Amino acid sequence: MAIEEVKTEEPKWYVIHTYSSYETMVKANLEKIIENNNLQNKIFEIAIPTEETMEEKANGKKKIFERKKFPCYVFLKMIFTNDLWYLITNVRGVTGFVGPQGRPMPLSNDEVMRLGLAKIAIDVDFAEGDEVKVMTGPLESFTGTILSLNDQMQKAKVNVVMFGRATEVELDYVQIKKVAPVVTAESVAETAETEVAKTEETVDGE
Repeated sequence: MAIEEVKTEEPKWYVIHTYSSYETMVKANLEKIIENNNLQNKIFEIAIPTEETMEEKANGKKKIFERKKFPCYVFLKMIFTNDLWYLITNVRGVTGFVGPQGRPMPLSNDEVMRLGLAKIAIDVDFAEGDEVKVMTGPLESFTGTILSLNDQMQKAKVNVVMFGRATEVELDYVQIKKVAPVVTAESVAETAETEVAKTEETVDGE
């Protein structure tokens, strides 16, 4: 099949279709091809978007599962060439590129944003150890403690307490919000005592 090559040096997101349940294997095989052929400057990212969902088991207990958002699809950020088309379409489990009559069609910027492939950097006011509340998703309204932050991926690992048990989950920055500390008479008194002690130390030092 002859594919008309689009002359561009700007990487774009493309979609390939796979056989059912082959997505992870296809991603692993593509990563090997990139490494073996030094294609890091041609294929920049491989994504299989996932999301966490809560399901109730037969015994009534609820558990969090990670599932693929788009089964049978793998997303590639790459500079398209005919040689890459040949390599990719010959990977076991790949049925072809998504596009009119199998012709690779890059995603538009709007599609990239809607699919969550592009992460917009946001300023956050939370840090490791902070208590946060989940604002969206299956864990909405639950609270937890931040274990680690990944600014590059805009994701946080959070220890969420559900039904009396702590569960480690990965959430997008936009899904969580810092919980303001509860102000009590005891905490106010403790803060005041600390400030007084600091003042006295300063005076004694002079």
